[in-house]
Amino acid sequence: MASIETINLPHLPSLPVHVALYRDIKNAAFLKAQLLAGQKEFEYAFVDASMVLSRAHVTAAVFRALNDYMHSRLKSHNVHSEIVFSLNPTNNIAESFRRFGITDSTKDLLVIKVSVSPEITHESVMAHLGSSVEGTSVPFEDQTLFETADINKIKKTYKLGALPSPTKDDLEAKQRLENSLLGAIALRGS
Repeated sequence: MASIETINLPHLPSLPVHVALYRDIKNAAFLKAQLLAGQKEFEYAFVDASMVLSRAHVTAAVFRALNDYMHSRLKSHNVHSEIVFSLNPTNNIAESFRRFGITDSTKDLLVIKVSVSPEITHESVMAHLGSSVEGTSVPFEDQTLFETADINKIKKTYKLGALPSPTKDDLEAKQRLENSLLGAIALRGS
C-alpha cells in the first residue's frame, strides 16, 4: 500500500496536499504517457525526486503554485503542472518539465496531488497510486529525499556551483543550499 502524507498549509486549509515518495519506479514511461495523454485520473505533479533536496524545497513550490491557483495566476495548465513549474528557477515552462518532471528513466518519484475537488481524498489518492505506481513506497522525509537527490544536478540547475556540496552529516552546507533553493523559488519572475 502507498505511504501518503497529507499536508495542510495553514493559510489554505480547504486545499489539502497529498504527497507520496517512491523509489525504484518500474513504470515511469507508463505514468508519463498517462499524464501527457491528459488522463484526468493521472492529474498529479510527477516530480523526479533526484531534483528535490528536502521537504521545505517541495513545500515552497507547492506554496507558490497554490497561491497562484487561488489568485487565478496559473501560467501552466493546472495546479499540478504549476507545482513542477514552480520548482524551476526560470520562467521557462518546457524547461521546468524537462528538468523536474517525470521522464521514461525516472527511478525515484515524488507524487503530489492537491484536493481541488471534494472527491479527491487521502483514501482516493492512496488507492489510485497503490494500483498505478510500480515502485517502493517510502516515507516523505528529509533523509530519504537527501538520499535520492542528485546534488550536482540540483546545483547546476539553480546555478549554485560555488556552494559546497553537502554530505549526509554536513547540516550547515545542506541548510545553505536549501536556503538558496528556497530563495530562487521565491524570487523567480519577481
